[in-house]
Amino acid sequence: QLQLVESGGGLVQPGGSLRLSCAASGFTLDYYAIGWFRQAPGKEREGVSCISSSGGSTNYADSVKGRFTISRDNAKNTVYLQMNSLKPEDTAVYYCAASTGLCPVATDEYDYWGQGTQVTVSS
Repeated sequence: QLQLVESGGGLVQPGGSLRLSCAASGFTLDYYAIGWFRQAPGKEREGVSCISSSGGSTNYADSVKGRFTISRDNAKNTVYLQMNSLKPEDTAVYYCAASTGLCPVATDEYDYWGQGTQVTVSS
């Protein structure tokens, strides 16, 4: 079965860092753009960041620019989201998703989704 699995979430203090991983099983990520999304309680799912299949193009939500960095290691079939200077407003379930498109905004353009990993930023 084609799956994406997120890991690396947890509880961290404000100002701390976490690195999320998105690993594929059953398929290679080489041909997919990978997006990170998050959903906080009572809020809509929002795009956080995306990286093109080649890694040559990235984008970030304004709320995370300068703090988060997306990267990929196709040899490891894994995409990462390095999150620094975390704020309580970053608390959410984080999902990765794969698309054959060029980092589309619409969530229904993503073919595969992970189960999500909880990130909680609190003192």
